[in-house]
Amino acid sequence: MATATATLLDARRSQRRGQAFVALAAVAWSTAGVLQRGVSAGPAAQVGVRAVFAGLALLAFVAVAERGRVARAFRSAGGAGIGVALALAGASASFIIALNHTTVAHVLFIQAMSPVLAALLARVTLGEPVSARTALAMTVALAGVAVMVGGPGGGDTLGNVLSLSMALCFAVAIVITRHRRDVSMAPATCLAQVVLMAVFLPFAHPADVPAEDVLALAALGAGQIGLGLAFLTIGARLIPAAQVALISLLEVVLGPLWVWMAIDERPSTATLAGGAVVVAAVVLQARAGAPPAAEPIAQAGARPVR
Repeated sequence: MATATATLLDARRSQRRGQAFVALAAVAWSTAGVLQRGVSAGPAAQVGVRAVFAGLALLAFVAVAERGRVARAFRSAGGAGIGVALALAGASASFIIALNHTTVAHVLFIQAMSPVLAALLARVTLGEPVSARTALAMTVALAGVAVMVGGPGGGDTLGNVLSLSMALCFAVAIVITRHRRDVSMAPATCLAQVVLMAVFLPFAHPADVPAEDVLALAALGAGQIGLGLAFLTIGARLIPAAQVALISLLEVVLGPLWVWMAIDERPSTATLAGGAVVVAAVVLQARAGAPPAAEPIAQAGARPVR
């Protein structure tokens, strides 16, 4: 009896630790909007310089996670890793540029529908079944996005297109990683930053970026991405994937809150209403046991990073 009680207490402590680490990851991710709002450099510098710091942080993460076997880890990712890297690079670039054209709340709420899109893509590409509840979640999420995009103050066209592109790129990364869950995709998150550096740094003129912008971009790269990934990797191994997905929604709640508190950026009523519908759809899908956003990549040692 004493042994059983001790085992139960250990399991509960482990679960609480997992929940705390995933919550910390969500807090780290939620800082993206408020940090980006403090950057005056152009979009190319925002993406390229941020990728430099994110790449260094992620490379250190890969070295620790793989116990120094970095080259082998990159080789093991193979073609799937390249696909994930390209998808994540597209998502990251779309995310940062979208923030220059619409509110943080708008971008984060549309991003939240990534797991719903992933379920649809998995059905088309991998033949995974879609339950009635997941199909309902897809319909509800699309309705929420329609409210955000079509309502007053729904953001400009480019901001909407980039936000949807970001969500789709995340969904592609999730599906590829789910298909190759036997391989760690942590190196792919690092490779994605190399792709971003190659594409954006030639247009960024880093020497002209103010020192305060460099600090903000360093916090975005090493803190928001690097720390967020580290916290998620620890926490996701201790709690069920559905809990990871639900706790991760803290990012969607906290991100708009930080910019509202810091710079009084108020999302429109349509954005809030549509965003609430999208979040409800994600909760519905997670409760159905469908593959959530964090599950496949967290199990592989990584997570889609922006």
